[in-house]
Amino acid sequence: MTASFVMRFFYIYRVVQLLKILIQAGLWLFCNKIHLKNKSLFKIKGPLLIIANHPNSFLDALIIGSYYKRRVFFLARGDVFKKPIHRFLLESLNVIPVYRQREGKEYLHLNDFAFSRSIELLSNGNAVLVFIEGVCVNSNELQPFKKGTARILEGIQKRNIDPTIHIVGIAFNQFRGIGKIVNLVVSEMTVVPKIQNSRDRVLFNQKVFEQLKENILIPTIPTKFNRKHLFYIIHQPFYTLVKNFVAKKTNNTVFFDSVLFSVLLFTYPLFLFILFITFKLFQFPTTIILTILVALPIIVKGVQE
Repeated sequence: MTASFVMRFFYIYRVVQLLKILIQAGLWLFCNKIHLKNKSLFKIKGPLLIIANHPNSFLDALIIGSYYKRRVFFLARGDVFKKPIHRFLLESLNVIPVYRQREGKEYLHLNDFAFSRSIELLSNGNAVLVFIEGVCVNSNELQPFKKGTARILEGIQKRNIDPTIHIVGIAFNQFRGIGKIVNLVVSEMTVVPKIQNSRDRVLFNQKVFEQLKENILIPTIPTKFNRKHLFYIIHQPFYTLVKNFVAKKTNNTVFFDSVLFSVLLFTYPLFLFILFITFKLFQFPTTIILTILVALPIIVKGVQE
């Protein structure tokens, strides 16, 4: 093992840990409430195959992954890996690219790597998250399942390894912006069928469908804000600017929420810095300014009724 490899490992490790802390803090602000059911299962160790529905693009993986007390790898559409900076960030977040025919037939052979990589990770005791629908449509209703998840399970079973299987249902009260309420329900598949042929894959998907449908609990409380709250008024120009920009960039796609979250995550510190400069121009004492800026993200939760 070379020194450069060790340095790269610890660098990536620090990036992952920092991003996870930032994401957890960002989710706390972005969502009004995230309700967890069977939260003790998030602490499980050993090979773990997590099977989830996929209503809200990349945000699904961020929410699910942030609650597991371990590193979680997950499969995502391969076209988002095209830019080098995107590839670096996504790989740092443990994303494995999987390609669909619409991305181009020349990429489909790379799916063998996605499946073999998932099987290898599970063989080494890791956790792999798969969105079994294989598509996101901004809906809490389940879509037809693909067979890739069963294929991964079949591959790991051929190695005589029986991973724990979690069925995770995630549901949102809305898909357009901050203040959302999320229900996250996880349960374990107690009897895992042996997969040896195409019929077994179909039966496995049916079993997952029945359990996953029970875990999707759609929140009925609407998102509300106290628009007269001082901190709502302070944040409104910044949020409106970012929201309109993201809406334009993600028009007619399912990525509004996930892109909005990402842009807010990395621009909110800039917003706080602008506030700092503004307060300084009015000659506020630095200690008072810093106190306000530290308290601001905490107090802003009071805007959500």
